[in-house]
Amino acid sequence: MIREHRSREKLENYYKKFVQEGVLDPNVHPWVAESWRKSRELGVGTEKMDTSHRLAPEAFRALQAKHKNAIDYLARLSDGIREFFQEYNLSLLLIDADCVVLKSYSLPFYQMTPGEIEGVRVGIEEVGTSSISVAYEHQTPFWMFGPEMWVGECQLGDACSAPVKIGGACEYIITLVSMEQMQLPQDAVIALLLTMKSALEAHLSEAVHRKAEEAILDATNFAVYHVLPGGEVAYTNRLGKERLTRIGAKQEHETGKRLNLNDVIMNYQHTPISKGFRGIPSYNQEVTWITPVKTYEDITTVVPLERDEEQNVKSVVVVSMPIEDLRTLVAHAAGYTAKYSLNSMVGSGDAFASVREKAARVARNKHHVLIQGEAGTGKQRMAHGIHQASGRAAGPLIALRCGDATPELLEQELFGIVQGSDVSHQGRLELASGGTLFLDEIEKMPKPIADELAEALRKGTMHRLGEKGVERTIDVRIIAACDSDLKRLTERGLFSKAFYEIISKSVIRVPSLRSRREDIPELARHIISELAEQHQMPRKSLPDATIDVLKGYDWPGNIKQMQSVLEYAFFNTKEDFIAPEGINLMGDVKPDNKWKEDRDVFLKAWQAAGGNVSRLANLLNVSRVTLYRYLKKYHLEKK
Repeated sequence: MIREHRSREKLENYYKKFVQEGVLDPNVHPWVAESWRKSRELGVGTEKMDTSHRLAPEAFRALQAKHKNAIDYLARLSDGIREFFQEYNLSLLLIDADCVVLKSYSLPFYQMTPGEIEGVRVGIEEVGTSSISVAYEHQTPFWMFGPEMWVGECQLGDACSAPVKIGGACEYIITLVSMEQMQLPQDAVIALLLTMKSALEAHLSEAVHRKAEEAILDATNFAVYHVLPGGEVAYTNRLGKERLTRIGAKQEHETGKRLNLNDVIMNYQHTPISKGFRGIPSYNQEVTWITPVKTYEDITTVVPLERDEEQNVKSVVVVSMPIEDLRTLVAHAAGYTAKYSLNSMVGSGDAFASVREKAARVARNKHHVLIQGEAGTGKQRMAHGIHQASGRAAGPLIALRCGDATPELLEQELFGIVQGSDVSHQGRLELASGGTLFLDEIEKMPKPIADELAEALRKGTMHRLGEKGVERTIDVRIIAACDSDLKRLTERGLFSKAFYEIISKSVIRVPSLRSRREDIPELARHIISELAEQHQMPRKSLPDATIDVLKGYDWPGNIKQMQSVLEYAFFNTKEDFIAPEGINLMGDVKPDNKWKEDRDVFLKAWQAAGGNVSRLANLLNVSRVTLYRYLKKYHLEKK
């Protein structure tokens, strides 16, 4: 606040009258009067400035380091106007939001050396009324005449303080103090202070924005470089620094000069960066970077920036992402992550608990894994759990069912394919790099493909079908699942021996449901609970009599079959419990006469019985002789 010059003698009288008699003259500025009252209430001494409220040296050094940016910037500003300070015997202070003096510039303040005042708290509680306390209280610049200061030894000269605000909050206060009773060019001093305030606010705001931008860039999955002519890197984000360090680039503090791409990229002159300096941008281009350590393949964008007077490009921005990282990002975006943990696999019986414990141990090693067990025992969920418990949990989990495609399509799905010069598709093996590839029904993978896969895993490299001269690095863990005895198939020459040797170092055998009947009650209630939660419906209980029905059945289709049976019962029971009669062991196949006319209905019942004639006869309540006739009719194999 700019105030007209006041008579020093009158101000001194106002001050003495209040200090000695407690009487406030109406001509005292309202903000000063308010501050005087508060200073009196706080019991602040009026003779000598209290500097006892000082930070310990170590704490003060830490505080100065925290505010180094503001301290250094204000030092550069004050250097240019030092002569003005000396002419009018002015001192400049930088004070933080807690009213601690961070730095004293130019001349001594309050006839104290910088060392005496720095680190001291100068709020109203400590030194009473001052331009600092009023500017802090009202969050606006304020000029205070010497006789208005609360402490007598501070009344020799005038002072002006201004809050420095960043994002609407007061971060600092800057103060100019005159040490002599002399006529100051008030307008010039205030203009100088406000100029310094605005400059510091702009500088600090820009620093905040720059810090935010750097945080955003550091959080991205892209390496970002600002490159000058000759390959010098003016700026790079965190990922860019990490990549340059990995390939042998020396940090600036080690060499005394900026990182230079020419030093570490052997084919630098043949990359899109060179084109960028010729004014030619590149967008999402697949680029090979040859370094002394390894060869990288990236998706790269290069954008030329400002030009000089002769239209030469002065710098370019390079945004680059390793193709392997892009694959991982796409995999996560597409939901290629584990949906189940090992803890989600229900069962507290000894048979299953030991299998789950083994799976947890296997998850932590680096071997490929073979999961064996009958259909429907939960091998896929086990694979998800192993991936999630492994060191590859952050990578993708890619699945491929080997029995769903012809050998030609399976090979393409696995290795990828190049179709012409512009069309190239990656396979599941590349997509899973850095993570896990789950191969279900592995016994159905043809031997030639399995042999090729074994060789790729052994070498750690592969190429897409139809691709020549390009070896792509892979880093993948295989989890294979098999319903059959894979060892026996291998011994009979029906499965690749090389691939079996790779995946059989860690074998997990998932027990059938009939061999772990003690887990059926827990499993059944867990399935019902999952259904209720998934479909946002009330839960339904399973009485003991219903549990007895479930435990008395052999479950040839294992957990998958029980899931189907309970799902049918859950949606077709109106009560809040599922009675024994609500359990149809054939799932959605009703024991009526439709199976006699509809092969699909009979086939479902046949599968529910596990291909066992006696069991199906009991389910359909017919004789074995009748069933034999329909088995022959529908061309089904007897067991």
